Amino acid sequence: MSDVTQQSAWADLSKLAEDVKQTHMRDWFDADPSRAEAMQAQGCGIFLDYSKNRVTKDVLTALFSLAKAQGVDAHRDAMFNGSTINTTEKRAVLHTALRNFSGKPVMVDGKDVMPEVLATLEKMEAFTQSIHSGAHKGYTGKSIKQVVAIGIGGSFLGPKIMTEALKPYTHDAVKVHFVANVDGCHIHDVLASVDHEETLIVMSSKSFTTQETLQNTLSAKAWFLKQGGKQEDIAKHFVAVSSNVKAATEFGIAEENIFPMWDWVGGRYSLWSAIGLPICLALGFENFKGLLDGAHAMDKHFCETPFESNLPVILAVLGVWYRNFFDAQSHVLLPYYHYLRGLPAYVQQLDMESNGKQVTMDGNVVNWQTGPIIWGSEGTNGQHSFHQLIHQGTSIIPADFMLPLNVPNQDDTHHAMLASNCFGQTQALMQGKTFAECYADLDGKGLAEDERKALAQHKTMPGNKPSNTIMFDKLDPFTLGALVAMYEHKVFVQGVIWQVNSFDQWGVELGKVLGNQVLDGIQGKVNDDNFDASTQQLIRRFRNANAPD
Repeated sequence: MSDVTQQSAWADLSKLAEDVKQTHMRDWFDADPSRAEAMQAQGCGIFLDYSKNRVTKDVLTALFSLAKAQGVDAHRDAMFNGSTINTTEKRAVLHTALRNFSGKPVMVDGKDVMPEVLATLEKMEAFTQSIHSGAHKGYTGKSIKQVVAIGIGGSFLGPKIMTEALKPYTHDAVKVHFVANVDGCHIHDVLASVDHEETLIVMSSKSFTTQETLQNTLSAKAWFLKQGGKQEDIAKHFVAVSSNVKAATEFGIAEENIFPMWDWVGGRYSLWSAIGLPICLALGFENFKGLLDGAHAMDKHFCETPFESNLPVILAVLGVWYRNFFDAQSHVLLPYYHYLRGLPAYVQQLDMESNGKQVTMDGNVVNWQTGPIIWGSEGTNGQHSFHQLIHQGTSIIPADFMLPLNVPNQDDTHHAMLASNCFGQTQALMQGKTFAECYADLDGKGLAEDERKALAQHKTMPGNKPSNTIMFDKLDPFTLGALVAMYEHKVFVQGVIWQVNSFDQWGVELGKVLGNQVLDGIQGKVNDDNFDASTQQLIRRFRNANAPD
């Protein structure tokens, strides 16, 4: 694979960037009344206005050429076809198969995986129905009213955030609680709020050995037994999403209540699988199916739409433009909708775990920037805090603004204020406010000339700050599925352009290994000499603080 910086399109973009840096977006809008109309795209119920970006038609042409030269279309097809594109782990990457309703087979190592995928969906639907109808009883004959979903990383974040985002669609049969933190305070507080006779524990761990998840599940088991349950009652109150059937059954979980996971689905892409069981329980299977339908629609859009109108591709190449040619260190997501407030954290894991890499697929150290820092929160809250940095800070921070056109229980005044803040922020970021405008505003304020000039300087905002505005009619399951899949494919496209493997996470794995080793050190199972001097000191201080009196 050739060095991306040696592509002719890269050289073209480098030259174009020098010119663009000397130009202000205000001037482009003044000179071209059709700019907004020309720089928009839509699909799957999602509308994207990307006109407030520091790009021209020539820049976009070069960016799309770079994507084509790097083989985005061929890599995309290889992913959907089940090829082993995760080369370091020798795995296919097929989260898209989990929402494949085309009727077409998806082959992995000569086997069609779709029958098992569809069978798992049927099993999830049947189990969800048994809980919601009250047919599934606890050991004392009571129906399940509370669900505690235990996981970590993708096994936790996706289900939790999707459930929060779709709160208006919550099923009233059960209440779902999510636990990931190994800090015992969290699991203690959740379990203290539920009745063990009416509680179902959903444990999600592919290996059934993930340290944090297993410990929380063991704590839940100890709580259940202490409350009066017996070992044989575990089968009615614990289910697992895992590929380790032996460990799950030894724990006490009935084999029919173990839902499968596959090696060709990474954790951060797993919400579409049985990892989404808590979503089903919280929202009902039909709404979970709606998520899958929306994601499948975005898959089709990604595969069939020309790059120039392709939502994930447009977002991806704009991100490459700022990361590699403007030295943008971060990218901010700003949902103007309370229930979507968790999306930045979800995309943070998706993007940074995927493209936070320094070695190419060929094993060479990169000499270009790869994945940016992803961050963000609710838009209106951020306006009164970190938006200051975006407006007047010294770094360029591209932003994605998100807004539903309609919301549940809509109060027109509240919603109009929300929209006006969203649109006003993108306008302010683009046009800014000149020194002359600020100076004029201070006329008649009784200020001395020096004071007036100094204050005008402080109030000046350079503008020329890039943003995308993403809108949709309402955030229903279909739209949320499409939105999440759009970001998945955006990250994939950028990984292809940067020539990294977006589907392994060796940095995460190292942290897990060392964490287990340090735990052995704290518990006295290994000699302190196994650790560096700093870690030895920290372990000793922890032991001393927790030594028996």
